[in-house]
This record gives sequence, C-alpha cells and structure tokens, in this order.
Amino acid sequence: MNPKDTTTLAAVEKPVAFPEQKEIWGSDAISAMLRALDVPYLALNPGASFRGLHDSLVNYLGNDAPRMLLCIHEEVAVAIAHGYAKASDRMMGAVVHSNVGLMHATMAVFNAWCDRVPLLLLGATGPWDAAKRRPWIDWIHTASDQGALIRDYTKWDNQPASVPAAFEALLRGVQIANTAPRGPVYVNLDAALQEAKIGPLPELPDPARFAPAGSPQPSREQLARAAALLSDARAPVILAGRCTRSLEAWNERVALAEKLQASVVTDLKQAAAFPTDHVLHAGAPGLFLGADASRAIREADVILALDWIDLAGTLKQAYGADPVRANVINVSCDMHLHRGWSMDHQALPPADVVLLTQPDAAVPLLKEACAARRAAPSRKAPAAALPEPTEVSLLAIALALDKATRGADLCITKLPLGWNGAYRHFRHPLDYLGQDGGGGVGAGPGLTVGASLALQGTGRIPVGIVGDGDFLMCNTAVWTAAHYRLPALFIVCNNRSFYNDEVHQERVAKERSRPVENKWIGQRMIDPDIDIAAIARAQGAEGIGPVTRVQEVAPAVARGLEIAQAGKVAVIDVRVLPGYDANISGVAAAAHKR
Repeated sequence: MNPKDTTTLAAVEKPVAFPEQKEIWGSDAISAMLRALDVPYLALNPGASFRGLHDSLVNYLGNDAPRMLLCIHEEVAVAIAHGYAKASDRMMGAVVHSNVGLMHATMAVFNAWCDRVPLLLLGATGPWDAAKRRPWIDWIHTASDQGALIRDYTKWDNQPASVPAAFEALLRGVQIANTAPRGPVYVNLDAALQEAKIGPLPELPDPARFAPAGSPQPSREQLARAAALLSDARAPVILAGRCTRSLEAWNERVALAEKLQASVVTDLKQAAAFPTDHVLHAGAPGLFLGADASRAIREADVILALDWIDLAGTLKQAYGADPVRANVINVSCDMHLHRGWSMDHQALPPADVVLLTQPDAAVPLLKEACAARRAAPSRKAPAAALPEPTEVSLLAIALALDKATRGADLCITKLPLGWNGAYRHFRHPLDYLGQDGGGGVGAGPGLTVGASLALQGTGRIPVGIVGDGDFLMCNTAVWTAAHYRLPALFIVCNNRSFYNDEVHQERVAKERSRPVENKWIGQRMIDPDIDIAAIARAQGAEGIGPVTRVQEVAPAVARGLEIAQAGKVAVIDVRVLPGYDANISGVAAAAHKR
C-alpha cells in the first residue's frame, strides 16, 4: 500500500450488510455517542464483558468512526492509542476486558499518564447486579471498584449505571482527557447496561457544548515580569520540553529564541521541540544533560523552562550542590495533575516566575512582549566527523539510516537508551516523538504502530529504533500493523541482553568487591538466541537478519525502508554489541546531515 492511500485500512475488516435497526440496545447508544465525540479508532483485545459494545461497533455503526483495531494484548492496544496521540495530538480510544484486561494494560496506562497524552480507555465489568451474573466467569470478571486499579495514574474514572449516565461519563471523560495537562481517563461499562434493550435511541447531547477549555492565559503581571527578565538577560537559556506537534508552534519557539538570541536545550525524553542543528541549540540532546547543555545552563542568568520534564533534576545536574543563580521562569500547568501515589512529578523546582499555562499559549505572548536582544549569536564549534564504525553498533545503524533516508520524511517513534543524540538531527516536530513516558519496557512496538495510524496520508514513514527487550515484550503489535496495512520500519538493536541491568549489576558487584564477570547471569537472552526476524515473518511482516557484520547494516536498513515505503512492515534484527554510545557533546551531528 502507498502510505498516502487511506482506503486500505477500511477494507480490511468490512462487515456484511445488516438490516435496518428496529431495536436499540444500551451499547448501540454508547457507540453512537462515541461517534458523535469523533473518536476515530478503538484498539482492543476482545472480551465477553464488552461483547454488547463490540456488536454495536460492528453491526450498528458498521465498524466505522470509530473503527476497531484488533490487538493481541491489551498493553499493545493502549500503547497504540498512546502512539497515535503522540503523533497527532489527538485522542483515540482503547477497550479492555473487565478487570483481567485492565490488569494487562496497566503499564501502558501508566506510560500514557507520565507522557501526558489524552486517552479514552473503555472497560467493562460482568453484570453489577449479582442476580444477572453467569456462574463462575462473570464473578471473577467483576470487581467492586475496578477503577481503583489505575486511579492513581488516570485523571478520572467512572462506572455509569444508565445510558444517560454513560453519555455524561463519555462527554466528561473526553473533556477531561483533552484538558491540559492531558492524560488518560477510564469509563467502565456494565455488561448488563450494554445488553439492555432501551427502545428508541435517546437524543445525543451535542459534544460541541462540552468541549475542553482552551489553554489558560498567564496573568499580565507575571507575563510582564517574565518578559522583562528575558529582555534584560545577559545569557538566556530556553529549555524546550513538552510541546505539541504543531508546526506553527514550532516556528514560534524558533522565532522567540532568535529574538532573544537564547541558547536552547532539548532532550530525548520528549518529542522534538526545536531544530537540533540550529545555531542556538546547545549540544546534542540526551536523556541527561551533555557537557554543552550543562555549561549553557550554568552560565545562564535567566532560564525559560517550557513544560520541561524534571526541571529540578536538570538544574541539579547543571549546578550540582551549588545554589541556582539564574532567574527561572517556569511555563507549565503540570502541577494541576500532581498526585501522591506516583513520583512522576519529580522534585520541586525553584521558580521566580510561574506562567500557569501551556508553552504553545505562552510563547507567542512572550515573543510579542520581549525586546529583541542584540547580542551576537553564539557560534558552534566546527563539527567533528563521526568515526566510521568498524563494528555493528548504534552508530552504524545511525549512519546507515541517514544514508538511506536522505530526502525522505521519517518519524522516529522510539530510540534505545544508548542512543547518542548527536547521531541524527530533528528539524520538524514530527521527526521524533520522544520516549514512552513511564520508563518501562515494551511500549516501543505499540507506539510505532499508533504513530503509523496517525501518519496515514502524510507520506511520513514511522521508524521505531527499539531494544530487543522492548520489542520482544510486545512484539505482537507487528501483527496489528501487518493486518491493517500500516507501514512501519522496526530496527531492533539486539544485544541479546537486558543490558541496562547488566550495568547495574556491575556497579553493585564493584561496590561489594564481588566478581563483575557474573553480571550477565539472569540478564542475557542466549542459548538459544531468539530469531527476531522469524518472529516478524510469522506475523506477516518482512523479517531481515540477523545482521551480524557492519557491512550488512546499510543494505539491511535500505531494504527495510523500501519495504515500509511500499506500505508494508519491516523488522530488522541487528546484532549490536552490548554497551552504550556515550552522548558526548563534542561529537557534533552536523557532520552527518540527512
């Protein structure tokens, strides 16, 4: 399939014609409300607890708007919805089967929560009325408070007891999920409610009257104070964090940085927020600060943080035990979401000015209010050439990808922990989508498939560069992509180990004067090796590899890209050496432009 062809997905699972609906059931009304709310897709693994809703989606709506996507695991279903939101800034839904399906999905829900993406999660329960439960199975699929399983990392949950209550729950849930700071919500549907005959379809509320509010505007006083600090700054720095995929907002950030002649820092935890080869960008992005970024922050007298993840931790990395000397302007409304169970809110940062809004709302106002600084822009040091790799490594993959994709639009949906941020420039908000949010393992495949779903019609190819552990945990997302003709390229950096934990075991062994030679035990996936390319082929994708020699990397990547550009799914098993490519700021990516 051509990536610009959006008709194939609709043809994959097309229902046979069904007669005119003379009787309306509870789940028919609920599905009609989902359509009115413009929920485009529902990713799901089937379950009897929502068999009524499943029937309505197929035989009442015709499996269109929303369209179902079959997944082999609930964690994949939620990860697909997560990836879709990351690439589109738009919410879709996932459906999980009662308490047991929700238990499978919890890690992916936590990822979506930490990543602040909107997600409508629909659940179901065996009939709440005990007299209506089937023996055994309905009892073990019913919980007294199902939402409690994920209440500490969702914005809101509800279990409506009637169709009008279900309408309100869906309206409120969508409104809350899409109100900044955004996040997942959970609506649990009683199986008996779904399967009750209700007569005529009730009048649907108008979703436009329940739309989420726009981003709040900062106070004039705080805005003026922030603008004064930035206008008078000697060495301002912008930390570009959580931002939308809007190209207009991207250009506004660039314009503000250029007006202020401010150094800009980005990281790899979040999606692309500023062009990494811009003269004002400080060093290569990483999961932690590189030397250039640390230096820029230490030397700054004013720091503008745009919804930056872990602002306090970043300042600690730069300043160490010294006090933060710079004036800090924190643009974020994330504190509205901070709770007590999870520590994803990070340490409490100092701030001299707080603009309680989203970066996209604050940046144009700041650009208008700030005076232009006439300081000459800093000049980057001449780019140091990256060494030609002699072994199969992340560097070899990066160079091969750069060579194969010159002139092509990619969307990097995930990067492995060891990736060096200097290896590839990001020049568009869709060039890179960031990490998974919660720091678990297994999200990469689903995020990539969800991004592919969102990128239909754009001609942009999603590329997930994932670790072997990440891929193997939830690799059945490959089947969903192949089944629904969603193009994707997976490059599996396969060191045959949960290597991050080898590093931890080595550190502990050294501290305890114990043999580091044992660090691999309980970590390495060897004897037998896992044939990742065969796993891909078994699910309808093209499997390439294992790639074991450095001269094989470039042809494999080029072939994988060709397959994805033809509308199919390719998975490349690259047997990289264990280890991390240090994110050294002195190694400039500009030497290897796409």
